[in-house]
Amino acid sequence: MPTEIKVPALGESVTEATVAKWLKKIGDAVKVDDPLVELETDKVTLEVNATADGSLAEITVAEGGNVAVGGVLGVIGEASGKAAAKPAPAKAAVAEKPVEKRAPAPAAKPAAAVNAASAAVVERSGPAVQRLVAENQIDPAAIAATGRDGRLTKGDVLAELQRKPASAPAPAPVARAPRTPDMREQRVRMTRLRKRIAERLKEAQNTAAMLTTFNEVDMTEVMALRERYRDTFEKKHGVRLGFMSLFVKACIVALKELPAVNGEIDGDDLVYKNYYDIGVAVGTPQGLVVPVLRDADAMSFGEIEKSVGDLGKRARDGKLSLDELSGGTFTITNGGIYGSLMSTPILNPPQSAILGMHKIQKRAVVIDDKIEIRPMMYLALSYDHRIVDGREAVTFLVRVKECIEDPQRILLDM
Repeated sequence: MPTEIKVPALGESVTEATVAKWLKKIGDAVKVDDPLVELETDKVTLEVNATADGSLAEITVAEGGNVAVGGVLGVIGEASGKAAAKPAPAKAAVAEKPVEKRAPAPAAKPAAAVNAASAAVVERSGPAVQRLVAENQIDPAAIAATGRDGRLTKGDVLAELQRKPASAPAPAPVARAPRTPDMREQRVRMTRLRKRIAERLKEAQNTAAMLTTFNEVDMTEVMALRERYRDTFEKKHGVRLGFMSLFVKACIVALKELPAVNGEIDGDDLVYKNYYDIGVAVGTPQGLVVPVLRDADAMSFGEIEKSVGDLGKRARDGKLSLDELSGGTFTITNGGIYGSLMSTPILNPPQSAILGMHKIQKRAVVIDDKIEIRPMMYLALSYDHRIVDGREAVTFLVRVKECIEDPQRILLDM
């Protein structure tokens, strides 16, 4: 009996998804829980799995198409019916024409097998790769695939195109001329996630009275603490002691003292939150996402480090759930891992503030009337001036600075 493939519930406020890629072709056999299609939503990319055994009988929404929650993506038919019906015409055609000069068939067989394997690789690699391969007439079998499950990436194809002129002795400049624009410029459809990121960032700029204040922090004590307890911490918790857990804890100390920084504006109301769900920004190939540490004030340093590592890995693999990306009362972003010395982070609506960490750099500073070389980091707090005053923003950064420069304050909640 045919089984419809439907878009599952995607979480609160998400009503529509875009078909990013079909992982099966019509006629392919499927089993229960086999991934069939990848969907892009405003927040995550997720796979829709088969709910019945059989074969993919119909695709009703092609790649790039939009579909509402509960909409039908395709149909799974019975395995025997579809699998048998598909090859039957091909065999019949061969049987009807055995006498019509089929001598060249054996010679063409190996090429057909190679072409079929190459076509399968390209088919699984997405529309951008398919277009590049077709337009530049590249043999996919000659390209080293670095994508997941042996898929080709755009980078793989572009790297092959750059190597190709070096190995081939300039066959015909006229033939290569039409491909020049493709090499210099590439047009790719914006993903739903990227569009949503753009909308939210612009919304923050248009709505909030956004301002940024800066301070710098001496990382000497924190780095000494990490060095002193590095091995012991890792043996006990199974994870390295990083800077993020210390900054999360320092921010919570400051948030408890300055509740406006942990609040938001809802219409004509100011909402002050007595819980601390801290978002940690993670860069992924699809864009920036902010998974949330729930009730971070109740978590130990080890639990925070484990959670941050796990959320970051699953974010890059596209395995986060919508619930893990929803909510959050305050966000921390670390541009320092990319080498940023200073930046002005943009608010993550509807939150009223975001802390930006940056690169640690040794600088000459004055300590007790002496010039010393210290590892310093610039901190930036962007905040919504409609709910957070300048005094509160500056005080917040000073409290974070004090906790990082003297980590014992965190343990003593001072």
